[in-house]
Amino acid sequence: MEMFLTIARDNLISAPVLFFALGFAATLAGGKLSLPDGVSRMLALYLMLCIGFKGGAAMTDSLAKGEFLVLLIMGVALSAVMPLISYILLSRMSNLPMVERAAVAAHYGSISVVTFAAASDALSRLGVVTDGYMVAVAAAMETPAIICALLILFGRKGASAGKAGYRSALGEVFLNVTVIMLLGSFAIGLVTGQKGLGELSGFIVTPFRGVLCLFLFDLGAKAAGGLRSSWGDLRLPLLAFAILMPLIGAALGGGAAWLAGASLGNTALLMVLAASASYIAAPAAMRIAAPEARPTIYLGLSLGITFPFNLVVGLPIYFALAGV
Repeated sequence: MEMFLTIARDNLISAPVLFFALGFAATLAGGKLSLPDGVSRMLALYLMLCIGFKGGAAMTDSLAKGEFLVLLIMGVALSAVMPLISYILLSRMSNLPMVERAAVAAHYGSISVVTFAAASDALSRLGVVTDGYMVAVAAAMETPAIICALLILFGRKGASAGKAGYRSALGEVFLNVTVIMLLGSFAIGLVTGQKGLGELSGFIVTPFRGVLCLFLFDLGAKAAGGLRSSWGDLRLPLLAFAILMPLIGAALGGGAAWLAGASLGNTALLMVLAASASYIAAPAAMRIAAPEARPTIYLGLSLGITFPFNLVVGLPIYFALAGV
């Protein structure tokens, strides 16, 4: 219990979490603080480039570890299973129409890169070692959940939904900028190794935490703004789902990491990935595949509820359960 309280305290008083809280609280109070979309997009791309490149460079020191392939398979399996659990749980807990249940399910199983970045930063501050290849695991977990949700969606809609819409949504998934930037920068980091990281350290390493703070400030403002506009649509069962689902994901991620014999740091990261919810790739795919689904529902839950919960409360819980 003492270790949990220590981790929770350190997380709550860390600069990234405090900047998120600042943007969230100020926007709830009525401020208009979110950054322009172009600036926000640039910051997101920068964070993904840094995460991918550093992961690829770090992986050059751990290519011999057999743990990587096992965790990669576990991560893909988790990403594919989580939407099914989400869909069944929503069917029991809410009266959402089928299309919206599938749209929400796509978000829970696909991952949040920013939650991953915040968790990596927190573990680094705690002195917990993680492997660079966890970036590849994160990137691999981005798409299976969305594909699974699309199969649910188009399977229930029937052939009348149209193959063109399905292909278009799949194209949006695989050509999504998150996947391209993460995997692309990971590959470049892997090729250039520690030499490449050293050459770009002034751009990739030193400014990273400051940019993360600014991006989380913006996300805090966007999350609070989304809650203010969608609060009437988010009934109590949906709010309960947005808290319960990350806890289920973390438990499954912890079990998968235990089966894989993962290290302490990698276990914590896999739990965080399984607990996180997408608010970039999944919404883009659902706008095409399920245009009738309300963004106020799936973004209100993933960005407005689950993301703040994970950032403020979830990370200390997952770290403590992982044994940090």
